[in-house]
Amino acid sequence: MFRYPALFEPEGSGFVVSFRDIPEALTQGDTLDEAREMAADALLTAMDFYFEDKRPVPSPSKAKKGEELVALPASVSAKILLLNEMIAQGVTPSELARRLSTRPQDVNRIMTLNHATKIDTIAEALSVLGKQLEISIA
Repeated sequence: MFRYPALFEPEGSGFVVSFRDIPEALTQGDTLDEAREMAADALLTAMDFYFEDKRPVPSPSKAKKGEELVALPASVSAKILLLNEMIAQGVTPSELARRLSTRPQDVNRIMTLNHATKIDTIAEALSVLGKQLEISIA
């Protein structure tokens, strides 16, 4: 799972949250707990920009003093790995569909963040790109 460092800065009676790796993700909350919830939502929402623009998603950096890590769902993290690999190899969704022996519409669904995709499907897509999806616990 990707975990991005976030800075929670007091402002007025609440907190402003920013992510140095994902500048599109900015939010705020009245309480620290609300700011944490809003941060997770803002981070997830910002991923849509990368997918829509077909831009590589930056990898998370290590947290610095005063930052907290905010996690993306595992399914989104796996889709980010797939997007980044497709971009790195110059593989279009149509080409990935051809390699998977499926329809381009099916690949478009895989690449849609709010579409539930089986992890095995993402692993298969990475496999035809010459990569292996590994899962671990910490």
